[in-house]
Amino acid sequence: MWNYVAVALGGAFGCCARLGINQLVHERYAQAFPLATLLINVSGCLAMGFLFFYTLEQISMSPVMRLGLITGVLGGFTTFSAFGIETLLLVQDNKLGQAALYVILSVVLGLAAVFSGAWLARSL
Repeated sequence: MWNYVAVALGGAFGCCARLGINQLVHERYAQAFPLATLLINVSGCLAMGFLFFYTLEQISMSPVMRLGLITGVLGGFTTFSAFGIETLLLVQDNKLGQAALYVILSVVLGLAAVFSGAWLARSL
């Protein structure tokens, strides 16, 4: 149960941080390019790469706290960071074909799903 509480609390924080950054960037810069999402995804990936290994190899942290931080906060902030760390782990395990397949399928199927969802919504 505590795992769910940690993820829920962390997720709430991550979602609010995403909203805050999104609003800040949109107030200061033109919205012609999705700069806020790019910054969120890149900073989330940097945080994921750092925190995943730092909390595993450098410091002692309870599994519940680690789950709340990594899955909760970063998951609420951006799921792109999960995509990044999963790809890195496949590469580190020398599963290069699986890593490439995961990247290609995630991008192609994700974009196809977005376009399909938009088409479906507009067809109703």
